Amino acid sequence: MIRRKHALAASIAGLLVVSGVNVADAAPGSWAVRVLRGMSLEEKVGQLFVLDVQGRTADDPGNLAKYGVDTPAEVIERYRPGGVIYFNNSGTDNVDDPAQVANLSNGLQRAALSSGARLPLIIATDQEGGRVTRISAPATEYPASMAVGAGRSAEDARQLAAINSRELRAMGINQDFAPDADVNSNPLNPVIGSRSFSADPALTGRLVAAEVDGYQNSGRPAETVSSAAKHFPGHGDAATDSHTGLPVISRTEQQWREIDLPPFQAAIKAGIDVIMTAHITVPSLDPSGEPATLSKPIMTGILRDELGYNGVVVTDSLAMAGVRQMHPDSEIPVLALEAGVDQMLMPPDPAASINGVLDAVKSGRLTEQRIDQSVLRILELKRKRGIVAQPLVDPRAVGRTVGTRAHLDAVQRLTDRTTTVLRNDAGLLPLHNAGKVLVTGWDNPAYPGYPAEPVATLANQLGGTAVSTGASPAPEQIAAAVNAARQSDTVIVLTNGLRTSAQQQELINGLVATGKPVIAVTVQEPYDPGYADVPTWVATYDWRDVTMKSLAKVLLGQISPQGKLPVAIPAGDEPGKVLYPFDTGLTW
Repeated sequence: MIRRKHALAASIAGLLVVSGVNVADAAPGSWAVRVLRGMSLEEKVGQLFVLDVQGRTADDPGNLAKYGVDTPAEVIERYRPGGVIYFNNSGTDNVDDPAQVANLSNGLQRAALSSGARLPLIIATDQEGGRVTRISAPATEYPASMAVGAGRSAEDARQLAAINSRELRAMGINQDFAPDADVNSNPLNPVIGSRSFSADPALTGRLVAAEVDGYQNSGRPAETVSSAAKHFPGHGDAATDSHTGLPVISRTEQQWREIDLPPFQAAIKAGIDVIMTAHITVPSLDPSGEPATLSKPIMTGILRDELGYNGVVVTDSLAMAGVRQMHPDSEIPVLALEAGVDQMLMPPDPAASINGVLDAVKSGRLTEQRIDQSVLRILELKRKRGIVAQPLVDPRAVGRTVGTRAHLDAVQRLTDRTTTVLRNDAGLLPLHNAGKVLVTGWDNPAYPGYPAEPVATLANQLGGTAVSTGASPAPEQIAAAVNAARQSDTVIVLTNGLRTSAQQQELINGLVATGKPVIAVTVQEPYDPGYADVPTWVATYDWRDVTMKSLAKVLLGQISPQGKLPVAIPAGDEPGKVLYPFDTGLTW
């Protein structure tokens, strides 16, 4: 019996070395080991999955079609997942206000603690800032990562993440799938863009490391969240959206090492808890054609063995087309585990995915020891992040942390350092005698979960008139905006995605043709100036209220613009011609 105990301890110690858990925790009495030894195979496999549930309370209906049970609490009780993820769109609507989110978190945690292995959940969301904001006001809203890149300040990045961390944890969210560690080197990238800090690997890595520190080290474990750098091995050069296809990254291995790798190295050095995979194929790293999520040469050979990363690896959503083109849903989690991944995010057919893993273990294709490696990583993450010790939050206390005046003011100050003036050839800025101001152009108030109304917000800040033309202006909307411009003294037009919007280009041309002074502002990706020749161009990198307030201060001359372009902007019809170089940024 003694010999058997020693053998078990030695076996567990070996698992802990592989999983990155401190070997000192390998004693048979340690929490992670005790829990693991008491878990059934089914409970272990459940920990490998992060599910998305429909509902704003634990008892809301809406999950029957996907899960076979109706409420979020019943989903947790049946599938016993390791985690859940929150969204705020029509597909998975979990967010109303911060106190409601806190109550939802508590309801799901109680369901988890009363079922299966009685383990609390990792509760995650994507709160990157900018357009990827799952919980908006009255929570504190944040500028996009590329705006932070324009500000160049690692301390601002750390402070932003620290505030975000405290607010999320107050709502019962203990993991943020942020920061985006991709280097947006491709101006045509359809899915990353301003979610990236920069096209410069060194700047991106410096700000990634700062945010990791802010998320994970800005307070006691129960006051911080687990940070997740994404999307390894780097989504920044993609020309295809991995939600709808499988991007092929054609870089050489040397180019990948020089451009895409450094921010992930910085994240690992900073002690990142989690790394998220990319559904991309990189032939120079793995010629098999498999997406990186399912690639053992990338996930084990590079991430685990070469880079020495021993934390949790989570897939990007398994509902995305980029990972579903070559294999059935039941096979994808098995391949991911074989590649070296630990957690499966948002499987579209949860029962098929879970049963696929169980069948692979029962057939001998996957060993239970391999499952244990990933479960130990997940358990240790829950322990060290304080989720085990403090799974519940006080919804009555949310208002003392979330959206406080101190947080709002701090984020406003750092956002004030990000607005970038690219061109001021007509000398319009700052506005001193602007007269009657018209604000027009892009917004999208109907977008589910992300109401975008920057035209009205900016007009209110400037004391001007708002004439929104939406995301894709119809001829009558263009005519109304041009007519309003003729009746105005100064015109400000917001743009978003000029490359693919002939209607927005027509709007700008019509406004310029009036002869009125026109100031163009690109409010998401900074590349729009390559598609319209306007003498005055400004970049903000996102359209949230906090950013529009900073923009108004710059336009009015209340503050000087401090942002420096974190990418280069090419001419739209001549990609090799740079119109605005990296580091461009006028001031006064």
